[in-house]
Parts: sequence; structure tokens; C-alpha cells
Amino acid sequence: MSHDAYADSRETTEGRVYTVSGGDWDDVLADATHDERVVINMGPQHPSTHGVLRLVLELEGEVVTQGRAVIGYLHTGIEKNTEYRTWTQGVTFVTRMDYLAPLHNEAAYCMAVEKLLGIEAPRRAQVIRVLLMELNRISSHLVCLATGGMELGALTGMTAGFREREEVLHLLEFLTGLRMNHAFIRPGGIAQDLPEGYEQKIRDFIKVMDSRLPQYDKLLTGQPIWKNRLSGVGYVPLDGCLQLGLTGPILRSAGLPWDLRKVEPYCGYEEYDFEVPTENDGDCYARYKIRLAEIHESLKIVRQCLDKLEPGPVMVEDAKIAWPAQLTIGSDGMGNSLEHVRKIMGQSMESLIHHFKLVTEGFDVPPGQVYVPIESPRGELGYHLVSDGGTRPLRVHVREPSFVNLQSMPVMSEGGMVADVIAAVASIDPVMGGVDR
Repeated sequence: MSHDAYADSRETTEGRVYTVSGGDWDDVLADATHDERVVINMGPQHPSTHGVLRLVLELEGEVVTQGRAVIGYLHTGIEKNTEYRTWTQGVTFVTRMDYLAPLHNEAAYCMAVEKLLGIEAPRRAQVIRVLLMELNRISSHLVCLATGGMELGALTGMTAGFREREEVLHLLEFLTGLRMNHAFIRPGGIAQDLPEGYEQKIRDFIKVMDSRLPQYDKLLTGQPIWKNRLSGVGYVPLDGCLQLGLTGPILRSAGLPWDLRKVEPYCGYEEYDFEVPTENDGDCYARYKIRLAEIHESLKIVRQCLDKLEPGPVMVEDAKIAWPAQLTIGSDGMGNSLEHVRKIMGQSMESLIHHFKLVTEGFDVPPGQVYVPIESPRGELGYHLVSDGGTRPLRVHVREPSFVNLQSMPVMSEGGMVADVIAAVASIDPVMGGVDR
């Protein structure tokens, strides 16, 4: 570079003085472009990374030139833990994986165990499973819309979303006893039948949701700021989705109506009448609209479940698998009632020993391996179970949709603004408990 490129200077009694001549801004910026790259960490403690996710972003000005996801901050070792517990105890681990869709994890895991055992849950249990999963899908999508709204500054969207989710959790607590981590679906059926008055409670819930869902369209769907904020952001075309193995709302937002409830039905989903919503834009706005539409479809399925519920057992008859027997709770709300204790202790010593062994050791599962996929709120959730014939799994591995879908973060964000990374991650809806399991 010639000497002219530098400012002239002359020595004076006060020291050196520079004479700065003007220059063209474009030239100045062109020189500096490649020195302007900054690498920043977004997360793992950041209110907009959906839990403990760390994004390493390389920025050029405000534009993301490279994005990388760093995971593992919520690692729980759930898959390994299940190898040290009986088949039934595994339920209480897997329900904590994707903690926004606990019932989907329980159902998929139990269906895989049942497939190894060569049994099928009774019809009433199957219908109740569908009912619970669809309620769970509604609450999961509501959290996605609410947290996404919060991260983008639509705070009323957040308060509304959590208000409706609270309705679902109240209902699930009434039906299963717990708001989350239910461990209610068990190998062979469900833990116990639905409580008295369940039908009225569910119909009241549907009424509340029917009155409140149209508010989302007014507040968000047709709202120009929300629409402009999400349209064209986080675009992934269909071939990109297929190459990355993306499933769930992301895949359907690119136009492919792939839903395992329709494509490979389980739990009797082929009997239910519902649509698979799709959009063709493949952007954040399309994914938002799909989740909202899916809430309506789930409510449709819940209504049909109520009509399909017929009296009958909720657990297989085989006493070697069904534990615990329909427990009746003691007057203190804990422990077993006297009549239950009399029943298991009064029949015969053998039945007490059998009950004790079944609860402590668990049942044997024939050797073999299975893979059972279901449609969770985030996409294909599959359980690969391996049994060596014992009372504990040899291996449990989960094809977790959040983990696979998170790969799309760089595709969605690179070339966009930092602010759009937040919209993209929100539209992926990853649950870190499932990613890190």
C-alpha cells in the first residue's frame, strides 16, 4: 500500500499532528469486511433458546454467516438408566424425556414392550391412550405458540397460550393424577380406569377451547406484524426436509402430508376422522399455522374418543404382566386401602408372593428387538427396544424428533439476521430433554 493511504503528519512543539483527508465510505467498508466477523454464543442460558441449548453464531454485522448447535447441557442418561430397571419402571424414565409430550413417550415405549410380549392392550385402554395423547398434543402445541410468541415480543400470545395449556394440565391431572410425568400408560394397558365424571370434565374443556381458539386468529394469525415477522423466515424446502430427516410440523409446512397416525396407524387411529394440515411455504409462519390447525384436529379426535369409550378392562388379563392390580388407595390418600391389603394377603400366600415378585422383579420379556414409531407433537418418535429375555431391557434407544429436527437450525438461520435465529428455533420447537435424553 502506498504511503498516500495514510494521513499526513508533521511534527510540532505539541507533538505529532495528523492531517486527515476524507475518503469514500464504500472503500473503507470494503477493506474492513472480513475483519468484521464476530463469533458469539447465544445460550445455554438464554431466554430464547428453548431450554439449555447453546448456539454458536458467526456474525458479519447483523447477518449470521454460520450457526452451530451445541447440545448436551441437559443430559440425563435416561436411555441407559432404563437398562437398570424393570420393563414397567422404564415408563417413569421415558415420560421425562420430551417433558412436553410425556404421554407420547409412555405410549410409544409401552407399545414397543407389548410388541415384544406379543400382546395388545384392551380396546378401552387403546381409546384412552388416544384421548390422552391428543390432549397432550394440544398442550404441547400451545407451549410452542406461547414460548415462540414470548421470544418474538408477542407477550399476549404467551399469556394466552399458557392460560389454555393450564386448562389441559388441569384436565390431565384430573384424569391421571399428575400434570406431567404421568407414568399412567403401562405395558399392557393403563394404570387405572378414568375417574368418575371424566366425560363431563372433558366436554367442559372442549367448550372452553372452542370459545378461546378463535382468539388466536384475531391476536396472531391475521395480525400483520406477526405475519410479516414470520413470513419468509426460517425457510426449508421439501427436499431439504427429506435430506435432513425432518418430521412433524416442519415437514408438513413444506407440503408433504406425512403423519404416522394416517400413514402407519397405531392405537386404532385408522377409525378416527381427522385431517392432516399442510402448508406449502415451508417458513415459520406456515409452521405456526399448522400447529394451530392441529389443535383443532386434536379436539376433533378427543370428541370421537368420548363416543368410542365402551365399558371394559383397561389392562390385559394376564396376571403375570398386569401390575399393580387396580390399586385402591387408603384413607390417608397414600398406601393401599385395607380392602386391597385383605385381597392380596387374604387369598393365599402364593398370590402375595406372586404380587411381591411381580412388583420387585418384574416380568420376563421374550428375547428380540422391535422399533415402534408414533407421531409426537414434534414428529416421528420411535422406540427401539432390545430384550435378552430378562426382566430388564438390554437396550433402549429413542429416535427423538427434537434431536433430528434441530439439525435444521443452520439451514434456517444462515444468511438471515440474528433476530431471525430466534424465530427459526421457536418454529422448530425443540425440547432439550428429548434432544439430550
